Amino acid sequence: MNRFKLAFLCAAMSLSSLAQTKSWTADNGNGTFTNPLLYDEFSDPDILRIGDDYYLAGTTMHTVPGLVILHSRDLVNWENISYCFDRFDFDDDAFSLKNGKEIYGQGIWAPCIRYNDGKFYLYSNVNGKGLQCFVSDKIEGPWKHINMKGNIYDLGVIFDDDGKVYAIHGYGEVKCTELKPDMSGPVEGTERVIIPNGSAIGEGHHMYKIDGMYYLISTDYRPNGRTLCSRSKSIWGPYETRVITADETFGYHAAPMTRIKGRIMPDGHPVGIDPADPDKTAASNIHQGGIVSTPDGEWWALLMMDFHSLGRTVTLAPITWDDGWPMIGLPGNLGRSPRTWLKPSTPGRDSVTPHAAYDRNDDFNGKSLKRIWQWNHNPDDKMWSLKNGKLRLNTMPAEQLMWARNTLTQRAIGPESVTTVELDTRHMKNGDVCGLGNINVPCSWAGIVKEDGKTVLRWFQQLDNDTIDTPVELKEGKIWLRFIGDFDNDKGRYAYSVNGSDFKDLGHEMTLSYQLITFQGARLSLFAFNKDGKNGGYAEFDNFTVEETAADRSGNIPYGKSFRIINLATGRPMHATPHGLMHDIAKDTDNQQTRFSIIDRGNGKVVLRCDDGRYVFVSGIGLPGDVRLTEDINLAEEFMWQDFLNHEFMLMSMKNHKYVGKSPTTGSPYSMDFPGADPARRNGAVFRWEE
Repeated sequence: MNRFKLAFLCAAMSLSSLAQTKSWTADNGNGTFTNPLLYDEFSDPDILRIGDDYYLAGTTMHTVPGLVILHSRDLVNWENISYCFDRFDFDDDAFSLKNGKEIYGQGIWAPCIRYNDGKFYLYSNVNGKGLQCFVSDKIEGPWKHINMKGNIYDLGVIFDDDGKVYAIHGYGEVKCTELKPDMSGPVEGTERVIIPNGSAIGEGHHMYKIDGMYYLISTDYRPNGRTLCSRSKSIWGPYETRVITADETFGYHAAPMTRIKGRIMPDGHPVGIDPADPDKTAASNIHQGGIVSTPDGEWWALLMMDFHSLGRTVTLAPITWDDGWPMIGLPGNLGRSPRTWLKPSTPGRDSVTPHAAYDRNDDFNGKSLKRIWQWNHNPDDKMWSLKNGKLRLNTMPAEQLMWARNTLTQRAIGPESVTTVELDTRHMKNGDVCGLGNINVPCSWAGIVKEDGKTVLRWFQQLDNDTIDTPVELKEGKIWLRFIGDFDNDKGRYAYSVNGSDFKDLGHEMTLSYQLITFQGARLSLFAFNKDGKNGGYAEFDNFTVEETAADRSGNIPYGKSFRIINLATGRPMHATPHGLMHDIAKDTDNQQTRFSIIDRGNGKVVLRCDDGRYVFVSGIGLPGDVRLTEDINLAEEFMWQDFLNHEFMLMSMKNHKYVGKSPTTGSPYSMDFPGADPARRNGAVFRWEE
């Protein structure tokens, strides 16, 4: 998104009330879904089914409440129903941002969720504290915390048929360790190597026993992310291994990456962002995650992918069993996955109304914070409150935003969103800094600073240690702050208003990045700290809104329109030649043979019709020249429309589950043998439609 578009979005989002707005849901409402399941961060997913209910656990790192659990009846629509704990209960200053200590990018991560004998178990590692186990009779909690200690992390757990409990763990050299039945720790002397080093195995293990066979799903990140399956008739091995998915990026490349020496540094420490390479995959392809079956025997994988500056999110991919292997993808195109596909055949599929996992807007009128909110490290509960329909944050000493203990956060939502909050500054004191920020590395914020009794509106970004002050007069001490994010393109900017309706740009457009320092993406944050090293006054926040400007996808598929199809790789329109095959033609050509429309066949399937009356069909196995034209609608090919947003799309054949495309270099006509998109969307299989 360019500066003009960001400014336009800013001007368009003049919010004065807490209106309910449309939020991203993967459910297309026509029996299909479009990845990602959540357009915000949900990393290291592990999946569990109990009856007709599905539970998804994910990493929360240094934020609390910790270890999030979502619930679904159809694997597509989710809601947040539980966290395992409200705060870290370790006697360690690092978990509370005290005395110059922190746990950014550490904390608790890579959970494993299991159910056995009427109890839910959730396992995860805490850096420096070892393996943790949380146990509950109900998924909603309360959860009992057991510190199992030991050097076991990124683990998969299996309750085996012999009554024993095993943990599978390790990178490269994969180990199996028996756990004590009461979860008090590992059984001493039971650790054994089950897959030796040098076997190209990674980490993030998920162990299953299916029809007497042990299946270990794991991921490797060198040189690119990919998902592997290892199988054996014995938990102790030997195992054979194959890759079950690689290179499926849904047309997304790796994000710009932050460069910094050390960890969270004070303002002024050198920070850099390496530009994104549009051809690079890295870990932007679907990789680490778990698999699950539906009651009628369908199998699905829930895998994460590094998703630009949003962080890591979760995707849903069908599984095809091939010679006893759970391959990601559909017959004819194993190893890849459609971005848009038919919803799983779950009993609750047709009764579920499409909905978002979280309610992001908050007027703070409730007795407690909404589930979307998390604190940056353990909060000091004496220094914040909900009073008179507002969130009150008291200021405490901090050198900069990343050290501010009183910081309330929620995950940024893509692909585009506009976050606005009302700030009352009347009770701030000298040295206080309060506002709206992005917890990331580099961080940024817009807010009010009290200096020498004066009120200063300040914009700051850590990347350049750049600060811009703007004179401002606040009526009744109120100001509205805004963050406009174009997360697919890793761009963001701030704006402000003194009346809640007329917004002005603040600072300049910023590059947003992903990084392995906090191991989280952009997090919109309400913060309060005192830069003069003392406790100060307080700020009050109200009417927090998130407007998702691209969540409504109802017009993304051009039903009822006549349109040209432009190949992103060549820039040329698709051409239905008089010769009877599909080729391309000069960029400025516009006639009946370059205009198309679609016929809706239901469940996301369409037939492509040329405006000259012919239909697209595929002859043979789809080699170049096999994508042809016919006047017989009964021969027309059915495609699953793959929505890539912003009028970009792919056409997946329902016959062989591959994609229509044209090589940008060979000069060959269109074929139907493309396995998917490349990260830059310029291999010839991704199109843009224009009326």
